[in-house]
Amino acid sequence: MGKVTGFLEYQRKKPTEESVKTRIKHYREFARSLDEADLADQGARCMDCGIPFCHSSFGCPVLNLIPEWNDFVYRKQWQEAFERLEATNNFPEITGRVCPAPCESACTLSINDSPVTIKQIELQIIERAFKEGWVIPYPPTVETGKSVAIIGSGPAGLAAAQQLRRKGHQVTIFEKSPKIGGLLRYGIPDFKLEKWVLDRRLDQLTAEGVNFNTDVEIGEDLSARYLQKSFDVIIITTGAGQPRNLEIPGRELDGIYFAMDFLTKNNLYMDGLIQSAEVISAKNKNVIVIGGGDTGSDCVGTANRHGAKSVTQFEILPQPREWKESWNPEWPYWPNILRTSSSHEEGCERDWSILTKSFLGENGQVRSAEFCRIDWKTDSDGRQTLNEIPNSEFKLDVDLVLLATGFVHVEHNKLLKDLDLKFDDRNNIRIDSNYMTSVDGVFAAGDAQTGASLIVRAIYHGRQAAKSVDAYLKR
Repeated sequence: MGKVTGFLEYQRKKPTEESVKTRIKHYREFARSLDEADLADQGARCMDCGIPFCHSSFGCPVLNLIPEWNDFVYRKQWQEAFERLEATNNFPEITGRVCPAPCESACTLSINDSPVTIKQIELQIIERAFKEGWVIPYPPTVETGKSVAIIGSGPAGLAAAQQLRRKGHQVTIFEKSPKIGGLLRYGIPDFKLEKWVLDRRLDQLTAEGVNFNTDVEIGEDLSARYLQKSFDVIIITTGAGQPRNLEIPGRELDGIYFAMDFLTKNNLYMDGLIQSAEVISAKNKNVIVIGGGDTGSDCVGTANRHGAKSVTQFEILPQPREWKESWNPEWPYWPNILRTSSSHEEGCERDWSILTKSFLGENGQVRSAEFCRIDWKTDSDGRQTLNEIPNSEFKLDVDLVLLATGFVHVEHNKLLKDLDLKFDDRNNIRIDSNYMTSVDGVFAAGDAQTGASLIVRAIYHGRQAAKSVDAYLKR
């Protein structure tokens, strides 16, 4: 590394953010960038650690060349940094904004110090590259005459599309929504990922020759048989779209929605595709978010921007341990510690080990919910079971319930049934080591085959599936 003692000389520095009072009045991104001098210092903190866990299986799922581009940023060789970043990640402007950064948890400095600000450096490299005009289309120089249909335009589908198009194959993406992007466009609020960021990258894919067909649901508008006859290969990247339901008394009441429906409608409205009356509004309502993950956090931030009267978030699992130190207590693994998101900072009551028992309503509308506290026990086989704590029941007034309880598996829609695909024991699409499904010429990648996971992991699987498809087409 250029600055061998950098990690001893410089402290970790994070970007500042707009105040809560200001940012909850809009949906724009609110984190400010570090200046070039600060970024150089942060790059200098990267150690000559011998084994860079940050881009191992513990750290970055796309195997980003993190130590290399950290060093180039320290040396102010930005174009060289960009070239290393571009070699492994199709969409660093997205992962640099929304990835939870397991690379930082795995950073060798995290053994006993604050990790390198890898995520911020990644974001600033790609933003500098766009500003300087280094991000350009790479259309293929030779056409293979082979064609690929990709169903779903989330991170796995887009990554696979770009990789295959650059190999010279004709690539067509089919998306059932009005615009391309899948989860990136409709599942993530603008205050975390403004959609011009996505559109800017889609311009590059368009210039490279990727074809986009929106508002088309395969299995309904077009048959699986038609695709099999029209394309040499099909790749399914539809995500893990089946939400986990909460089957308890009162679930049928109005005012109870899956979190993704709430977020999607808000994003559609922000994009001017629906009217305000069609939004699931939290304005002046007592909101309860059930589920403590990132989707639940996004619901909290969105509800606050609507002007909710109150926002409460419950999680059925125990509260993770509080950790105030800067280092990782479970290095190099992702630590199970309490995390407070920017949305939580904007206003939210949180509680853990809470079981939702029932919803109560008036005239078909939810008005309250009943809960109890639970205790988790581990049996002799290591399995955890929950036990209700006697006399711990309580009731809350509620006008809007958002179920952020996760996703169970890929949606078993007409497309998958018509293709007669086989599923694994978790009901995701079963694939072999080359991403081939049980049907020859049909591949799957991303959450449709792994179950719900990280965007960065979906990008990796999209890239790997594209490599397998390219080899299949060149047989």
